[in-house]
Amino acid sequence: MKRSRLLALVSALVLATAGLIAGAAPAQAANLLTNPGFETGSLSGWSCSGGTGSVVTSPVRSGSRALAGAASSSDQALCTQTVSVLPNTAYSLTAWVRGNYVYLGVTGGASTWTPGAASYTQLTVNFTTGASQTTAQVFLHGWYGQGTYYADDVSLDGPGGSDPPTGGVPGAPANPSVTGTTANSISLSWTASTGTVTGYRVYEGSQVVKTVTGTSTAIDGLSACTSHSYAVAAYNANGESAKSATVSGTTTGCANTGLPKHALIGYLHASFANGSGYIRMADVPSQWNIINLSFGEPTSVTSGDIRFNRCPVAECPNVESEAEFISAIRAKQAAGKKVLISIGGQNGQVQLTTTAARDAFVSSVSAIIDRYGLNGLDIDFEGHSLYFNSGDTDFRNPTTPVVVNLISALKSLKAKYGANFVLTMAPETFFVQVGYQFYGGAGGGDNRTGSYLPVIHAMRDALTVLHVQDYNSGPVMGLDGQYHNIGNADFHIAMTDMMKAGFPVANTGHTFPGLRQDQLAFGLPAATSAGNGYTAPAAVHQALDCLAKGTSCGGYTLRGGASPSFRGLMTWSINWDRYYNWEFQNSHAPYLASLP
Repeated sequence: MKRSRLLALVSALVLATAGLIAGAAPAQAANLLTNPGFETGSLSGWSCSGGTGSVVTSPVRSGSRALAGAASSSDQALCTQTVSVLPNTAYSLTAWVRGNYVYLGVTGGASTWTPGAASYTQLTVNFTTGASQTTAQVFLHGWYGQGTYYADDVSLDGPGGSDPPTGGVPGAPANPSVTGTTANSISLSWTASTGTVTGYRVYEGSQVVKTVTGTSTAIDGLSACTSHSYAVAAYNANGESAKSATVSGTTTGCANTGLPKHALIGYLHASFANGSGYIRMADVPSQWNIINLSFGEPTSVTSGDIRFNRCPVAECPNVESEAEFISAIRAKQAAGKKVLISIGGQNGQVQLTTTAARDAFVSSVSAIIDRYGLNGLDIDFEGHSLYFNSGDTDFRNPTTPVVVNLISALKSLKAKYGANFVLTMAPETFFVQVGYQFYGGAGGGDNRTGSYLPVIHAMRDALTVLHVQDYNSGPVMGLDGQYHNIGNADFHIAMTDMMKAGFPVANTGHTFPGLRQDQLAFGLPAATSAGNGYTAPAAVHQALDCLAKGTSCGGYTLRGGASPSFRGLMTWSINWDRYYNWEFQNSHAPYLASLP
């Protein structure tokens, strides 16, 4: 027993004795929760979503019972209890947990989590109630597809309210689904909750966007071609149920970019040869749907002033004239191809540390696009271009200048060029999927991990294609809790599924929502000399079958479901593909065309 706790107990005894002499004083409950150790042998006092909660006799931390939450691919096994609290008062919520991913928190407030523990480990959340708050709903839940978690000895320490709830909170709604979409609305339905229900609240994140009495509704007033994720909770006089599983939908009205349903995307060495030889724009085969000119680079790391210099004759003896280059771009565009300027690359570090650099970026990139009449922009920031300052832990509201200024610059370019502006991104897994385990602003590791996530999220409704580089990567943990390695179908399936399903971002308490299926592609080296992680064509096709059709997934279960509109494949690079006799193009263009 810690000395501070012993002193607190002694003080409590003194105060209690004084109370007997001087009169009544408000009592502080040691634990406000009903059935905190599940020793009743039932879930009495608790409400668990979709029948996912049960009481078990092993493993337990103390006593003879504990909670088991069976998280599935469609349910987080959310268990809640609502209690009466006092406004403007500090409380401490603790629980002992083990097994797979476990989250502990207060609905609409603070939370914490652990990715798993072999033995019981204590989680703690300290919070202060709002000025008019009289109830608090505490929760435990796992994560989609991660399996069963266990919890025992849950405690909410603090003074109870004057009129604590007496039970009867409704069960969580089940089976939420999108029943229809228009350009400005998404229609939802769900299965009715058990118990007495006054109504249902539809949440987008932590915000209530609709309150209804029935089991269906339409969320109106949305923008065209925007993605939204919703969960539903039931409520009555005793409090609110656990939330349902999350369901996502996208409004119609997306601009037609002119891309085929399944596209082949490649980088063209336009400013250098790189040992693979120079290809004139007119000689790029017609199978390539998006051609990324590589690379626009800054005059200095922090200037924001981007320049695109075509390959010099000394390095590329067969380089065409600028007039021929522009004429060839026009011919590609007339054939329905998109030609973009790609900014960054391995050597092009771009840090927009100031608003002046941001403005220079917008001006200089615009000048390149206008000079060559390009269709848009590809962001290929690598190295140390993006990072987080300490404490920048909410990808939805980033504060680090290099991230904030990039987002602002991209929004300006999108606004300038309009709906048909093509925006693609080619981050490495380190900057995206690794954010599942580590997030740079939270400290304790590299401050660059996950640093693309706020950019992707902010631009999700303007983003044409995200093609993460599934190469030059170490092992990355997927939503199945397993590490996946480059060079095989399994890696491409797991990494892409993360972007479709969404995922909790490290220990930040925030969840990155998945992208639309038509925004998703993955990147590959064209050949063994082009990068680490070359994947044989048969394995690439297996990954495509899994992602687009839901077949041939091996031992992996898609958390985000099949994506018939999966956009396609990117490669580094068109030049390397020619060097190796067009294996990538000849293997994959016909296969993409054969997908439904």
